[in-house]
Parts: sequence; structure tokens; C-alpha cells
Amino acid sequence: MTFFKKLKDKITQQTDSVSGKFKDGLSKTRGNFSGKINEMVARYRKVDEDFFEELEEILIGADVGFETVMELVDTLRREVQLRNISDPKDVQEVIVEKLVDIYQGDDKEDETLHIEENGLTVILFVGVNGVGKTTSIGKMAHRFKQEGKKVMLAAGDTFRAGAIDQLEVWGERTGVDVIKQAERSDPAAVMFDAVQAAKARKADILLCDTAGRLQNKVNLMNELEKVKRVITREIPNAPHEVLLVLDATTGQNAFVQAKQFKETTDVTGIILTKLDGTAKGGIVIAIRNELDIPVKFVGLGEQMDDLQAFDANEYVYGLFADMVDNEK
Repeated sequence: MTFFKKLKDKITQQTDSVSGKFKDGLSKTRGNFSGKINEMVARYRKVDEDFFEELEEILIGADVGFETVMELVDTLRREVQLRNISDPKDVQEVIVEKLVDIYQGDDKEDETLHIEENGLTVILFVGVNGVGKTTSIGKMAHRFKQEGKKVMLAAGDTFRAGAIDQLEVWGERTGVDVIKQAERSDPAAVMFDAVQAAKARKADILLCDTAGRLQNKVNLMNELEKVKRVITREIPNAPHEVLLVLDATTGQNAFVQAKQFKETTDVTGIILTKLDGTAKGGIVIAIRNELDIPVKFVGLGEQMDDLQAFDANEYVYGLFADMVDNEK
């Protein structure tokens, strides 16, 4: 069985709504990424060094990341030789297969959120201003509410003008309580109040917003550490997740942000927003491979339910749906 057929079988086991969201949400990326690979393949009669060099350029241009591209193309060279592939069209399937391999690596379990089954789960959201952090929190609240969880929000971004109001709007939209203090309050004090309130009201999930002023990098990271200390003091295993929110449309800037946050705080996973708005999609692979941080959720549109749990097979299908669906 070919890899495309295996991938197609896995996709059909998922709900149509999930597959449809990845396919529709990644249409802009697919037109650019797999479209360029298709055009390139059509121009070549054989798989030679020029073929691999052009493939490198396409992958780097799609934000896959230099180190990852070099690794991938070296692997492709070996596979082409090993399988005795001479037709460029046959390389397309190997490219898709290896992209899935790179993302999944040895550990597939870390894509899922760590949720406390018997007690309060605290999830901390970090990231610079403007990446869609508050919107992601609101959509996550909606997701947990749909699962029957009691959710609360903590308005810890006390310095950005309007941040508290924005979170309150999401609280109203999703029907969840928001714990807040006045603007410019100590974020750690807000978190203390929020944890106490969540425990008193027997909440299942507490989603915590934080500041995102990366230009004051040292102060911001110190603030985040203080917030985490307060949370851990009240709930020893918390925060159970520290999710870094990144804007996919910023490409390599998102990669740099991920690197900076990883160096200074314990990021457990990434939410990649606005993936539907970019013609590049390789940043997912670069972050996973070069920084070893799993992408746990992706934003695929503006609707409340467009924040989807990341799945490597669904993601690659979204990137190469036209090739996969045309597999005989």
C-alpha cells in the first residue's frame, strides 16, 4: 500500500468536519506549498541534483527551516537511491511521508494536553502581543465548555490597554467567569485570586492570560516566573501546561519567538494561530524538529470552533490534499 493510500485511510477514520477544517483552513498554504512542488515536478524529467536544489529553495521559502530542509533533502536523496526512483512524480509521495516522520519523531503522546482528571487543571498562555493569545483562550474555553467542563479565565495581562476587557468579552461569549483586578495590577496577585476562586467554585479548567511585552524581555520573563511560582505554591503540579501562542503569518519571527520563550520558560506546547491566513506552512515542521516543542493546537479560521487539536496526518493532508485525493 502506498503512503498516500495509508494517509487517506487514516484521514477517513477521522470525522469529516475535522478533515474539512484542515483542508479548507490550509487551502492558501496548499496552493503555494504543494502547488510549487507540483510545478517543479512537472518541469523535470529525472531526479538529479538540480531537482534537489530547487526543492530545497521551495521548502526554505515555505518556512520549513534551514536545518530541517537540509535534513529532509539528505533523507530524500538516500530514499531515492534506495528505492531506485527515477520519475520525479514518485518523489512527491516520499516528501509527504518524510514530513510526517519528521514531525512525529519518537513521541506522539506530547501533542495531547495534560488534563487533571480529578481536580483543577491550570493552563498558562504566553506569547507576545498581537499573536491572538486572548482569542485562543476564548476559543479554548468554548472547546472545554463543549466537553462539559467547568471553565474559568484569569485576566493576567494587566498592562496592555483593553486586554482585560477583551477577555471579559470572551467570557460573556462563552459563558464563563473571568477573575480580574484593575489595570496595572500585579499579575501574580490576579493568578492567586483566580486559583482560589477556581478551587472554591470547583472549576475543572483555569485558563490564564499573561502579558506579552517582549521588548522588555527580562522583565517579562521574570514576571512569568513569578506567576508560575504563585500558581505552583497553590497547586503543586500546576501549571499543567504552558502554551506559547504564535502567529503563523509572521514566519521566521514566530520561530525566533519560540526559541526565546523556550530559553526562558518551560513551554510545553504551541498554539499556532492564523494558519489559514498564510501561504507558508512549514513553520510547524521547523518548530517541532529544531526546537522539539510540539504544536498542540492550530487556528484554522475565525469561527469559535476553528481552533483545532493538531494532528500530523491531518496537517499534512491539508497541505497535500490534492495529491492525496487524486491517488488511485
